[in-house]
Amino acid sequence: MHEPLDILIVGAGPTGLACAIEAVKSELKVLVVEKGVLVNSIFHYPSTMTFFTSRERLEIGDLPLSSLNTKPHRAEALEYYRRVADFYRLPIHFQERVMGISGQGGGFRVTTETGEGYRKEYTTRMAIIATGYYDLPNMMGISGEDLAKVSHYYTDPHPYYRRKVAVIGAANSAAVAALDLWRHGAEVTLIYREPVLSPKIKYWIRPDIENRIKEFSIRALPQSVVKEIAPKSICIQQSDGEVLRLENDFVFALTGYHPDFQFLRDIGVEIDPKTQRPRCDTETLESNVPGIYLAGVIIAGMDTNEIFIENGRFHGKQIITDALKKL
Repeated sequence: MHEPLDILIVGAGPTGLACAIEAVKSELKVLVVEKGVLVNSIFHYPSTMTFFTSRERLEIGDLPLSSLNTKPHRAEALEYYRRVADFYRLPIHFQERVMGISGQGGGFRVTTETGEGYRKEYTTRMAIIATGYYDLPNMMGISGEDLAKVSHYYTDPHPYYRRKVAVIGAANSAAVAALDLWRHGAEVTLIYREPVLSPKIKYWIRPDIENRIKEFSIRALPQSVVKEIAPKSICIQQSDGEVLRLENDFVFALTGYHPDFQFLRDIGVEIDPKTQRPRCDTETLESNVPGIYLAGVIIAGMDTNEIFIENGRFHGKQIITDALKKL
């Protein structure tokens, strides 16, 4: 058993770090527990990714983000958040997953498991859940989805040079991946259920992907559903009932992601059955479980486009302001 904490924060993304900074500034005994690496979601973004937002909107802890461009690249963001964690000397445990939280306000018991399989236990007066959503992909539930050639994350185009690659999805991430793969020599097929591409595709990406489809550089199969993935092919059903079987080497199923709602339910947080929004006070961000706060995109339920780094980074001040009144 470790020394009792004032606040334990689950998740070392930008929002979790912003919460930890406010706790450190208030001289609270705090620990951040992260099941992956620092800003784990950003680490798993495509290696060539450029943020959609300007650098000042990614800043936390009143530290400037230096970038060669108005919109930072992934590598610049990773360097920035490392610098933030070092500057504030944030106590973070990496590769350690929170398995459960029990107890009540003023006396929670948190159990974790390290990457090596060791169990740990902490006591804390309060907890902040800032786990994001990018680690849990929306599964298709089809045969072959568990094959090694299938990924729900796109990282780097080089391994797919001269390979037949299917990208499933109609939103921005699918469009970006399809373009990047094509530009690096892959033979790309873009598959999506809708008759047209998503309106959420960024305005500077849309004409590029639409023109590549029009010139047949990227093959598009709208109103189509992947029914099966085999080692060397994929089976697709189109809206007219026709079934296609295409040769295929790799599949990127970019079908979206969702927060870990079951984890919230297990610790007693109530979830709206329609919106999947967890119950919390809009001013303090305290959940229906006294002493457990929610931060970042997790408070938006399935509407994961409602909260980004730009607005989630302010949740730390809201939470710590309220927590100080109760500690």
